[in-house]
Amino acid sequence: MALPLRTNLKHFCCFIQRFKPPKRCFCAAVYSENKEPPRNARVFSGIQPTGVPHLGNYLGALENWVALQNQYPLVLYSIVDLHSITQPQDPDKLRNNILDMAASLLACGINPEKAILFQQSQVSEHAELCWILGCLTSMPRLRHLPQWKMKSKLKNEGSVGLYTYPVLQAADILLYKSTHVPVGEDQVQHLELAQDLARIFNHHYGELFPEPRALLSSTRKVKSLRDPSAKMSKSDPQAMATIAITDSPNEIALKIRRAVTDFTSEVTFDPETRPGVSNLVTIHAAMAKVSVEEALSQARGLDTGTYKGLVSEAVIQRLMPIREEIRRLRTERAHLEGLLAQGTSRARELAAPVLAEVRRRVGFC
Repeated sequence: MALPLRTNLKHFCCFIQRFKPPKRCFCAAVYSENKEPPRNARVFSGIQPTGVPHLGNYLGALENWVALQNQYPLVLYSIVDLHSITQPQDPDKLRNNILDMAASLLACGINPEKAILFQQSQVSEHAELCWILGCLTSMPRLRHLPQWKMKSKLKNEGSVGLYTYPVLQAADILLYKSTHVPVGEDQVQHLELAQDLARIFNHHYGELFPEPRALLSSTRKVKSLRDPSAKMSKSDPQAMATIAITDSPNEIALKIRRAVTDFTSEVTFDPETRPGVSNLVTIHAAMAKVSVEEALSQARGLDTGTYKGLVSEAVIQRLMPIREEIRRLRTERAHLEGLLAQGTSRARELAAPVLAEVRRRVGFC
């Protein structure tokens, strides 16, 4: 005879209170040039073609990408144009943005002989693996990811593409059996989804995908020059908030001169109580390739107004050769298209056999 509902509910609640799920261990590592990676290590990362990168992109990702290509045996960097159309795009502008991004990556130091640089949409295996992995992903799992919560709230509703794009991210990573993925802290949960899907697929169909580990950069996140509580962003409506890597010396100097600080003239580093000044110190240290302590030493005796000139000089000197190289590469459209085509061919050589094995295990052939 069944117990009354109230009794069942009481027992269930007691069970929930006593049950303690195992703590999840997230695999991550801070990148170090001195550490020898495994011989079978594969690095994958992607960047959307949403115009020229800004200073935050350069310090937070691209500078690290250049170092990784010299350290790991196989590195793939993708211009992820499939991800970019989760937001409305003008076709002609998108075509130009793809080439602009290729030029920017090359100018920042990405070497096509050391890293495979390719256009995501030209490797159709990404989309097919995304569909297969999507069939292994629950809707509640996607609903709780931070990007969906944030972007759908801003637009009141989001597209199916925006909802499922973390699955496409997982497909991007797993398609190449990637072992390491350079990510920012705000992307950690999306990498966890890739790890989960690797485990789920392997459980259902046999061991195939390694669980990718995060490579966390030690570089501090660059904040908006107008609102140091937010990160620097291309979509910031305030033109003075973001430094593009193609900005002229005058534009850079003006933006830093107008950067929000506070009413204390001394230069100190305290991100909690003095976020604006601390952001400038972070930028100065990173662009001058010195420690925060050394940057503060150079700022000793200077007020924040004078210190902004020192920061501007460091940024201008570092970005000048990059800006000039982007300008040169923009005039060589055929060269950029050829490099992307070569990279796409190399990427497909790696992707095709992996997807063929996935198809066989799933039962398509």
